[in-house]
Amino acid sequence: MSTVDKSQVGLTERQYHIAVAPGEVSTVALLPGDPFRVPFVAESLTDVREVAHNREHRTMTGWYKGRHITATSTGMGCPSTAIAVEELHRVGVKSVIRVGSSAGLQPGVTPGDLLVSEGSFRNDGTTEAYVPKGYPAVPDLELTLALKKHAERLAAASGTSAHFGISASDDAFYAETPEWIATVSGMGILNVEMEASAMYVVARLRGMRAGMVCAVSSNLVEGASLYGDTKRALRDAWMRSIEAALETAVELEL
Repeated sequence: MSTVDKSQVGLTERQYHIAVAPGEVSTVALLPGDPFRVPFVAESLTDVREVAHNREHRTMTGWYKGRHITATSTGMGCPSTAIAVEELHRVGVKSVIRVGSSAGLQPGVTPGDLLVSEGSFRNDGTTEAYVPKGYPAVPDLELTLALKKHAERLAAASGTSAHFGISASDDAFYAETPEWIATVSGMGILNVEMEASAMYVVARLRGMRAGMVCAVSSNLVEGASLYGDTKRALRDAWMRSIEAALETAVELEL
C-alpha cells in the first residue's frame, strides 16, 4: 500500500471535478463563478459546444475572432476555484481570465463599472495550503495591461468607468462586518470578491497566465447595489467584462 500523490493521479484522463478531458478545450479559459453565466460568454462565440457540466463546473467552448475560447465556471470561493484551475491546467489550458462580480470598497466605485485587478489580498485559507503567507497573489502583467486597455475603452463607450487596483479575496461572505469593511477600505483595497487569490497562486505555480476583470455589483462603503430590480445593469456590465477578456485573448493570442 502506498500513499496517493494527487499531483500525479489522473493527469491524462477526464478530470474528476470539471469532467473535461485533454483535447476538449482551448488554451485560454474565461472563468465566471456562476455556471449559469457560462452561456453569457457563449453569446459572444460561434460554433458553441457544451463540453461538460458537473457540480458547479460548467464548460463550453466556441470561437471569437479566430481564437478558440473556453468558458468554465469556478463556483463560489477559493477551494472550488483552485480545483478548476488545477484541472484546466491538466487538460491544456495555459491562460485563465476571471470574469465575475465584485463589491467596491472605495468611494466612487459605482455599480455597473468595471474592475481590473492588479493583485489580491490573500484573505483566504486555500492559498495557505499552497504557499507561505508572504507569497504574493498577482496576475500576469501583460495580460492585465491588455485587460485595462479594453476595460477603459468599453466603459467609456457605455458611459461607465473602469477602476484598477488591489482586490481582496475572502472566504466568508457573511462575515464581512462593517468593521472589517472599514479596515480593508482604509488599506486602499479597491474591491472584494472570493476567487482571485486562488486563481493567481495556482496559475503561478503551474506556469499559467491569469488576470481578472469584474463587474461592480455593489459598493460596501456607499451602500449602493445593482441587485434586485436593477440587475439588468449588472448583466450589461458582465457582458462588458466578458468582451474585455475576449479582446485580450485575441490581442495576446492566448
